[in-house]
Amino acid sequence: MLIIDSKDCENIDKALKKYKKKFEKSKTLLQLRSRQTFTKPSIVRRGEVLKAIYKQQLASGKFD
Repeated sequence: MLIIDSKDCENIDKALKKYKKKFEKSKTLLQLRSRQTFTKPSIVRRGEVLKAIYKQQLASGKFD
């Protein structure tokens, strides 16, 4: 549950903007979408390995 602290005189647009930003940072929507379909653990692991390989190649400077 997201709670936004707002002052009494604060504009509703500013409070809504704060809420949207906090909602994106909490990654609630990503979790919801990932739970809609089942992915096998081997596929998840493979994706993590590929992402780690890509990050390592970026750090070493192979993708310039």
